[in-house]
Amino acid sequence: MKSPSLIGRLMFSVTAAVVSFWIVAAVGGIMVMKDEFAEIFDSALQETTERLAPLIVDDIQHGDHSDEVLSLENSAQASSRQYLTYQARDANGKILVHSSDIIKGPFPAPLAEGFWEDDDARYFTVAAADNTIFVQVADQMKNRREAINEGALALLLPILVLVPLSLYIIRLVARRSVSSIGDLRQAISEKDSGDLNPIQTEGQAIELQPIVHSVNILMGRVQSALEAERAFTANSAHELRTPIAGALAHTQLLMTEVKTASGQARVEQIEASLQKLKRLVEKLMQLARAEANIALADKPANLLNVLDLLVEEYQRNMQNDERIIYERSAEARLVKPVNEDAFAIVIRNLIENALLHGKQDEPVLIRVGKNSTIHIINGGKSLSSEELANAQKRFGRGTTSAPGSGLGMPIAIEIAEQMHAHLQFLSPATGRIDGFEAILTFRSA
Repeated sequence: MKSPSLIGRLMFSVTAAVVSFWIVAAVGGIMVMKDEFAEIFDSALQETTERLAPLIVDDIQHGDHSDEVLSLENSAQASSRQYLTYQARDANGKILVHSSDIIKGPFPAPLAEGFWEDDDARYFTVAAADNTIFVQVADQMKNRREAINEGALALLLPILVLVPLSLYIIRLVARRSVSSIGDLRQAISEKDSGDLNPIQTEGQAIELQPIVHSVNILMGRVQSALEAERAFTANSAHELRTPIAGALAHTQLLMTEVKTASGQARVEQIEASLQKLKRLVEKLMQLARAEANIALADKPANLLNVLDLLVEEYQRNMQNDERIIYERSAEARLVKPVNEDAFAIVIRNLIENALLHGKQDEPVLIRVGKNSTIHIINGGKSLSSEELANAQKRFGRGTTSAPGSGLGMPIAIEIAEQMHAHLQFLSPATGRIDGFEAILTFRSA
């Protein structure tokens, strides 16, 4: 399910509110406008009728009294669109004068003074000449409706421009308003065990300052717990080195003094256990250094020189010189602001992993390509994806009888990440049907 967006919610809510208020205001304005238009039209209709009545009555009284209806329409300007039409009728309803031949017959309005209307027109009647002549003026309802419709359209039409414009402005304002939230989110997301410095509260919105304060308190507690854990791991590992070394020395001395076969076997078991404990202590010390974020340095260092020394050391200490094959491209360059000791820890763990878990009758290949990517390849059976994932967990060990603590690969992964490098594991190795390959690639600066 997609997480809701604050900006999206704000845009929808404000836009819906603005459009709703505009529609309500427009409907209210239309209703008021309809009443006002009716008053204006009625006032004009009444005034026109009252001014027209004396003129028509005078024309009738001083004109020809023939039975023929007098038409005052100008044929040259006759039009089907007439706003006002009038008739003069006697008390019996006979038409004496009319303004247009378009309307056939007398108006339906009764011969009584005042307003009257039907679906077609609104009429106003004035009685003159002692109620013997009635002057009626008709205002067509379609003209009124047209005026109201045009006014309503003028009020509602801006909504078509208002909605997209409101969306744009609201989005712009919302993005600027919540930018501080985005900055705070980014600052929190960048925090890890290596950077637990307090987040600055200066410049933060008042609403966000309690959140920043709570996060800073939490990070302070986490930092205290991590420092206590790291100090315990480092101190305990360091304190164990001396007694373990002493116990190993006494065990090896005891081995020369014990003459029986059963005694020799027990002393060898003790020595093997102490050697295992010694390796575990060394890994714990490396883990403590990894968690202390020692990977980066102030000045760049030539890491390939460190790699050359490590490979030379392993080759010198091994009985079989061909157990490690070292291939380095002449074009390879690897100068990074990385702590040399941290880089050495990563390479040592990868080489030890290859020597311990690879086929003993196959060499371990260490290759540095033109792009300065380091490949460490060893023989052996292929690992499944589950076994690969388990090997990258702390104290995770596969189905192997080789000695180890299950910390080498997790330590290498953690330090590599701190060095801004990517450590990838493949099984089978590239171009093979078996084996294991570790690839260390530094990200571009």
